[in-house]
Amino acid sequence: MHQHPWIKSYPPGVQWDAPLTAMPVQQILDDAAARWPEQTALEFMGKKTSYRELQDLTNRAAAGFQKLGVAPGVHVGLFLPNTPHYVIGFFGVLKAGGTVVNYSPLDAAKVLEHKVEDSRSDIMVTLDLAALYPQMRGLMGRSRLKKLVVGSLDEMSGHPQAVRAHLQGAGMLAEVEADDMQMPFSALLDNDGRYERHALPASLHDAVAVLQYTGGTTGLPKGAMLTHANLSSAVAQIMAIVSGEPRVLEEGKERVLAVLPLFHIYALTVDMLFGLRLGAEIVLHTRFDADAVLKDLAAKKITVFPGVPTMYTAILNHPDAGKYDLSALKFCGSGGAPLPVEVNQRFQQATGCSLLEGWGMTETSPTGTFTPSHVPQRAGSCGLPTVGVTMKFISVDDPAVTVPQGERGELCIKGPNVMKGYWNKPEATAESMTEDGFFRTGDVGYMDQDGYVYIVDRTKDMILCSGYNVYPRVVEEAIYEHPSVSEVSVIGVPDAYRGQSPKAFVTLKQGAAGFTLEELQAFLKSRLGKHEMVQALEIRQALPKTPVGKLSKKELYAEEAQKRSAG
Repeated sequence: MHQHPWIKSYPPGVQWDAPLTAMPVQQILDDAAARWPEQTALEFMGKKTSYRELQDLTNRAAAGFQKLGVAPGVHVGLFLPNTPHYVIGFFGVLKAGGTVVNYSPLDAAKVLEHKVEDSRSDIMVTLDLAALYPQMRGLMGRSRLKKLVVGSLDEMSGHPQAVRAHLQGAGMLAEVEADDMQMPFSALLDNDGRYERHALPASLHDAVAVLQYTGGTTGLPKGAMLTHANLSSAVAQIMAIVSGEPRVLEEGKERVLAVLPLFHIYALTVDMLFGLRLGAEIVLHTRFDADAVLKDLAAKKITVFPGVPTMYTAILNHPDAGKYDLSALKFCGSGGAPLPVEVNQRFQQATGCSLLEGWGMTETSPTGTFTPSHVPQRAGSCGLPTVGVTMKFISVDDPAVTVPQGERGELCIKGPNVMKGYWNKPEATAESMTEDGFFRTGDVGYMDQDGYVYIVDRTKDMILCSGYNVYPRVVEEAIYEHPSVSEVSVIGVPDAYRGQSPKAFVTLKQGAAGFTLEELQAFLKSRLGKHEMVQALEIRQALPKTPVGKLSKKELYAEEAQKRSAG
């Protein structure tokens, strides 16, 4: 019998030591195609793709990638929104024997170039959109990028013109050049689907399926090596959890609304991989729009909807929310940021479905904790450690010391879902692990007597904006490029919609002209991603410093907290 304190709080039917079978990630799709060949796997803007068709498309993508040289050890980038191109490209790369590298359309040009070079991506899949194609085309010739595979929305939608308008607005398609440095996505698929199957290592924990970049306090992101075992184990963990929920999900009968971006680890695992494992119909949305989401939740009788707190807040605050029948919902997950208890209560009253909050990280694929629905939510808790993982809390001052249950410390996690390490960064990998093999998360929290986890602080200098990690140092470095700026400190301040937003405190160079928030945002537009953009500005005569002269943020956090309590 295991002595982990959280097991006693598990829902009936959920077993901590449930078998978590690891498998090649592409097997998730192939198994589903064998079980439900004629059922719809993807629905995108009016066009439905069956599991049999999706399997065939991914086989042809694999053969096409192999003609381009993709094999074990070759990294292929995906720079795509939520369209069928992403799903086909993802599984095509894995079947070809390669490794997927996810790229975010939110990234600034400097970060994209860093990821291309750091990950050693030679091939990139993207779309013919002005927000995507020119950025990657611009990297050809000045980075190691050698080949672009460029998709078109016409080939994957039942209503291509409507999709174009939805994504970018009229006239926002890129001028795609024809040359030997790129090829159409349709040409990648123009074959019979016969590809060479490469055997994976005996231990699937050695086989890297995805390089998923995550930020760091050093400013440039690190690639978390997520193996076939990591990702398939994470899916198995979710399956084990939902089997114990009162509104049990039925394999082959559910519909998942995929609004979260698939290039993000949360959606990659919970929307796509879990959705396919479940044999669900995955309804793809390219971005979050409360109108479109409400309409689809009701009209398409969506049963599974993973989201972030800002999405649920927007849905609840929509003026027509009460007009839609959302009673088909069975399983709604919330992650990426703390979920306010009030939002959960209001959502349950409106839909009859609980928001099941969880905590996780890119490095954990991203499973970590889950909240059972059979008991009331505990305010401030992100739930119980998930199936098959072990957690402990270590002293922030002395990592060799494990603190007693109930005391605050740095959360550490061990399990089959925890990454192999950081790509090409053995020192960073070593620093992130304890001597007994636990991953140090950088989150400070504690576990109560019933095994529920509470996150109270961060050891890492990070802001959570709508579920995205924003690193103050990255924002500060961009602001320092402004010719008038002498010093800058950026902190996260509460934001009713995004959870947190960056606020900049700035001192000016002698004789330099000041500037408004809007002027600063205009200056930063090409230097930062949208999710990193400063939302508040204060220009001061001086910034707080430590006795040794380092800029200090604790005084700024204290001042902001005092303003809120006084206001």
